[in-house]
Amino acid sequence: MAAIRFNDINASQVWAKLHQHQRATRYVAMRELFEADPQRFERFSLKLDGLLLDYSKNRISERTLELLLELADVADLSGWMARMRAGERINVSENRAVLHTALRLPKDAVLEVEGRNIVADVHEELARIRDFSRRVRSGLWRGHDGRAVTDVVNLGIGGSDLGPLLATEALAPYAQGGPRLHYVSNVDPAHLARTLARLDPATTLFIIASKSFTTPETLLNAQAARRWFVERVSEAAIDKHFVAVSTNEAAVAGFGIDAANRFGFWDWVGGRYSVWSTVGLSVMLAVGPECFDELLAGAHAMDEHFFNAPFQVNMPVLLALIGIWYNTFYGAHTHAIMPYDHGLRRLPAHIQQLDMESNGKRVGRYGERLDFDTGPVIWGEEGVNSQHAFFQLLHQGTRLVPCDFIVPMQGHYDASQHQVLVANAFAQTEALMRGKTGTEAMAELAGMDGEVLDMLAPQKTFPGNQPSNTLALDKVTPHSLGMLLALYEHKVFVQGAIWGLNSFDQWGVEYGKALARTILPELNPGKNVGVHDSSTTGLISHYRQLHEH
Repeated sequence: MAAIRFNDINASQVWAKLHQHQRATRYVAMRELFEADPQRFERFSLKLDGLLLDYSKNRISERTLELLLELADVADLSGWMARMRAGERINVSENRAVLHTALRLPKDAVLEVEGRNIVADVHEELARIRDFSRRVRSGLWRGHDGRAVTDVVNLGIGGSDLGPLLATEALAPYAQGGPRLHYVSNVDPAHLARTLARLDPATTLFIIASKSFTTPETLLNAQAARRWFVERVSEAAIDKHFVAVSTNEAAVAGFGIDAANRFGFWDWVGGRYSVWSTVGLSVMLAVGPECFDELLAGAHAMDEHFFNAPFQVNMPVLLALIGIWYNTFYGAHTHAIMPYDHGLRRLPAHIQQLDMESNGKRVGRYGERLDFDTGPVIWGEEGVNSQHAFFQLLHQGTRLVPCDFIVPMQGHYDASQHQVLVANAFAQTEALMRGKTGTEAMAELAGMDGEVLDMLAPQKTFPGNQPSNTLALDKVTPHSLGMLLALYEHKVFVQGAIWGLNSFDQWGVEYGKALARTILPELNPGKNVGVHDSSTTGLISHYRQLHEH
């Protein structure tokens, strides 16, 4: 089928068919679908290398998937996948290739971009951080007074913080013998101050993670960390306690970091996809090079599945299509992520950036204004804490909220208590799907006074029919974590490709930073204030009044 160009995907026949199909099936109850088809789970689930995707608890049928797969075909999804994989410059607004998948290719792979095998470049840098991490973890790398490193502080923001922080926490059971890791991202000075308050500068190593080495928040924290260190030790010792992950060699040298301690990466690596690169140095320091290599291998396994599996049995493609079904055709504007694993508690935040920074756009890749909904609001919290926070709204609120439950079948700690955790996760997916009818509620309240019955029965009724996906991992390991994170990366890419977005720029992020640079000097008493709206001018004035004396 011919590909749609200039994003008139919503003018295609299949787009209209999907709207018609949604109107025809929106009142179908999932519990009835399960009752009518005892094999529904088998038909709507997939297994891959220790990962089970159960998507049977969705408002879908074979016809729904047939139409969604046709939508992927019309949007030329296979073509966009091939172009990304080959290194074409699909980030059209910045004229860049998108090759985070190359970061996890095996060493003997070949991927030539503009005549250069970038896989060799990737593995050269990976070899450097492997060597460095082994020296730090073994105690061969020592600080200015000869003591080994006990603590590492990663200074970054966005993708230079969220991905590494998530991976470090998720893989904590594998952190045997490594230094303690700390992550500082917020420009609020309290974040850095509270972290440094419990550290010894002589045994602390700082990683400044900034591709450009100009990211304002990261550089402010880096300069503050530098001052803290110099005041307590000396400027001459900086090269023993600061390293950088950056492409800006001159700026790194100007900071005082030895060129040998600068680890590079490339402009075809977006920040939210960078944990697989030298940005993952902090993860490697925490868990060791071998575990980091397994993380890469897991991501590569998902890449191979994504690029080679037919769409009807392709995990990222199916998750993406089901998400489009709800977001664009049902008008479900949010999507909740619930990891039932304490180590994965930062997963919702990581996916927030991955998804909302990629697809939170109203303009297509060619500059055209879109007249349909694109990226959803991503939110969530770890289970079972989330059950005591917002599940009331999921069960009995007025909104349709599709959910993802991420559940390891085995834990790293007490097995019997972990079993309680799994039971809660499974129960929530069942309750969201089944609900509780008014008849069932009244049966529970049998024998009560009539007025009380009339009052309580509606309150104990659950509409159900709330959709969810369950991603069941055998266990959270470096390999399974790599698969999981790559799965979501590809899901976001698929949705952007079908909606006609460039998922790899983030001009909305840059605009706010530009305005902040204008306002910053205006906060100083005596400085001229430019032209702003009355609210912004009033807030600037309020701040200045409090700082005049």
